[in-house]
Amino acid sequence: MAATIALVDDDRNILTSVSLALQAEGFITRLYSDGEAALKALVDNPPDLAVCDIKMPKMDGLELLRRLREKSALPVIFLTSKDDELDEALGLAMGADDYIAKPFSQRLLIARIRAILRRADYARQPAEGEDAVAVEPLLRGKLAMDPARHRVSWDGKDVTLTVTEFLILESLAARPGVVKSRNQLMDAAYQDDVYVDDRTIDSHIKRLRRKFRQVDPQFEGIETLYGAGYRFSED
Repeated sequence: MAATIALVDDDRNILTSVSLALQAEGFITRLYSDGEAALKALVDNPPDLAVCDIKMPKMDGLELLRRLREKSALPVIFLTSKDDELDEALGLAMGADDYIAKPFSQRLLIARIRAILRRADYARQPAEGEDAVAVEPLLRGKLAMDPARHRVSWDGKDVTLTVTEFLILESLAARPGVVKSRNQLMDAAYQDDVYVDDRTIDSHIKRLRRKFRQVDPQFEGIETLYGAGYRFSED
């Protein structure tokens, strides 16, 4: 079944050109020119993924994402202006799966869409179908990860993660105490030839820590080794 992509942007030229490019790749598209109209549709009739501009009238992309995350873990890619570093970091902290700066390559956007959809499908796959391969839960101290159901808990308390966050944490927790470089974490979370920079990985790590500290203010399970990368500690 073809994946459905929602495009949310007040620039109709971008809506039209990106929609045509996605349709040529076999996707189904839904177009929305403002955040208010998009929010209701994304909640009532969810697509497989949404691509949202940050700068929009009525309701901007950040507010749209904030309200969406109250009800849904729908994968979201943000479109940002080239110099909006604060918006990029804030969007990732609020739960966006990725961002891409304007002007952007449609080929790069499509590659990122495919990568996130594949990761989301991978997270769901083991729980579906009689032929699904059983995946053992990962238990590390207070951390419990269930790849088959894409569930995470810390000391018995549920923690909601995006697919990208889940794969980064899984890579770290698979070998406690072992330092993983940013490049290794990029490979784990972005398994295609899709470029992401160091800020993206750092933002995901910050967001992971923030989410775990919401259930345990003393959480120190992800350590930074400056100049080397990150590691997971069971202590």
